[in-house]
Amino acid sequence: MEHQSSGQHSQTGQAPSFQWLSFAYKGLTEIPYETILPQTESLEVLDLSNNLLEENPALLGRLEKLTTLILDCNNYTSHIKFPYMPSVTTVCINKNKINNLPVFVEEIKRKFPNIKILSMMNNEAAPSYFNGGSLTQYKDYRQYVISQIPGLEILDDTEVLEKERAQARKTYRLQQSRQRRRRRKEDSSKKQTHTQKKSSTIIDE
Repeated sequence: MEHQSSGQHSQTGQAPSFQWLSFAYKGLTEIPYETILPQTESLEVLDLSNNLLEENPALLGRLEKLTTLILDCNNYTSHIKFPYMPSVTTVCINKNKINNLPVFVEEIKRKFPNIKILSMMNNEAAPSYFNGGSLTQYKDYRQYVISQIPGLEILDDTEVLEKERAQARKTYRLQQSRQRRRRRKEDSSKKQTHTQKKSSTIIDE
């Protein structure tokens, strides 16, 4: 199978090893693990962009040195399941089919604990001028992602500024506070309803 590569550092008589592999524009419907997995000890950058992939990339968890995963222009949805990959610091998944931001961000946060760069432009869950989103929607989207992944340094094509990080923390704390108050009110209302029903039952008897 053809692939572009750089960073070859094998010795004569050994199988070649690569720091970077690209399978872009191959029309792939499955991840070519047979070529990728022999590079577990050297591979740092893997480009699977512009294909037809939608399978969960479960076996990529074996790539212990991988730092950059590029999945642009595929068919991945919000429910993609990644393996746990603490070495990965950059994930590009632009132009896929991601439409549920909380579900997707939770997966990214859990599986890539050291992520610094996340790019997910041209997905429904990432509103911007390019896909019909308003400025307010774009700001809300950025604040939510930054609040959930506080270690992010770049989101899409824009650096995360310290003032933006502070605003995201503040906004998220307010949201959490409102949610807690709402839950307490709902719990109180349920208890009150239960007490009223109990009293009514006793009176009927």
